[in-house]
Amino acid sequence: MGIFAKIKSAIWGEAKAAEVKPAATQTAAAGGAPTAAPAQAPSSSAGSAPTAGAQAAPAQAAPVDIASILDAAVKKSGQKLDWKHSIVDLMKALGMDASLAERKELAQELGYTGDAGDSAKMNMFLHKALMKKLSENGGKVPADLLD
Repeated sequence: MGIFAKIKSAIWGEAKAAEVKPAATQTAAAGGAPTAAPAQAPSSSAGSAPTAGAQAAPAQAAPVDIASILDAAVKKSGQKLDWKHSIVDLMKALGMDASLAERKELAQELGYTGDAGDSAKMNMFLHKALMKKLSENGGKVPADLLD
């Protein structure tokens, strides 16, 4: 698994964990009884599987709020990390290895053609390219981080 895939997996995994808790609470508290009556009528003609699939698809298709996931990860880490400006801090927030070797591997994955020895330039490229790639893969990234 590549570095980008690990980052995406960590973020999307946190997003799924955050969705499960509120969704379960809503279904049990308020959504359980009201949704049961309308779901029963279509289930006799179409079956319960399509109804369940239709309900699950929109939840999975919703964009993942990158900022809220990473803000929560920073808080959970207990460190002062600036994920909005630092690729190293972003990786640390996700509990990943942020070593130069890992960042060089990520640079190759994201198409960095500059000098890998100039870590400052490479890091700036990595952060910008990562935000763009997360956005392209269904992430809701703050507009100021996509410039």
